[in-house]
Amino acid sequence: MTTAEPPVPPSPAGGGAAAPHAAQHCIALVDDDRNILTTVSIFLQSEGFATRVYADGETALKALLENPPDLAIFDIKMPRMDGLELLQRLRDRSSLPVIFLTSKDEEPDEALGLAMGADDYIVKPFSQRLLVARIRAILRRTELVRAAPDSPQPEGLPEPIQRGRLTIDPARHGVAWDGKPVSLTVTEFLILESLAMRPGVVKSRNQLMDAAYSDDVFVDDRTIDSHIKRLRRKFRGVDPEFAGIDTLYGAGYSFVES
Repeated sequence: MTTAEPPVPPSPAGGGAAAPHAAQHCIALVDDDRNILTTVSIFLQSEGFATRVYADGETALKALLENPPDLAIFDIKMPRMDGLELLQRLRDRSSLPVIFLTSKDEEPDEALGLAMGADDYIVKPFSQRLLVARIRAILRRTELVRAAPDSPQPEGLPEPIQRGRLTIDPARHGVAWDGKPVSLTVTEFLILESLAMRPGVVKSRNQLMDAAYSDDVFVDDRTIDSHIKRLRRKFRGVDPEFAGIDTLYGAGYSFVES
């Protein structure tokens, strides 16, 4: 039996106008716990976000691909399709920013989720204000992605970086190889940017973790290896001869300008 999408809860009575700084970004919540869906959705609406809620991964996957929100929040432990499988299937077709909700006993799943392309995770029980802060931090890094590629460079923002055949637009988090766009998650972008800023310089896994994650997100250093594999795979999708990321075993990675 298909789990129906629960209705979006109304904003709390007497809550006043929505906070204007959220600019009605849309957040999708995927969790089989209806209480979490309701309370988090109401709080996000009070902070100025629009929300969509889904009680299972199968229902969510179809909706996220057909009508993507600005960011999605997945619980890991769900029936039918858990958060890890949902992320894996989503990443085959989308770079939508994703935050995982995890329990304290799910550390291996947290590391796997980050390696698969999640942008952040929060451990239950969590502060809803912390969740909103994490959401806004990710949206700040991605909100310019949808800007038209030929629109003027916003004043005061960094100019595009050219490294041989690689072009990085930090203002819009855009990446291209030989003029062909490469779709990256926020984490993948930050790792690539860190490498490309100093071509030929070897960056350790710890240095790349510092570039890609906030100070309170702790991941196994092998997570970086998984991100590098995903980066290579994505670039080889537009250029099968791509060899722009070099490995120095035991030391780290460097960008090779060509």
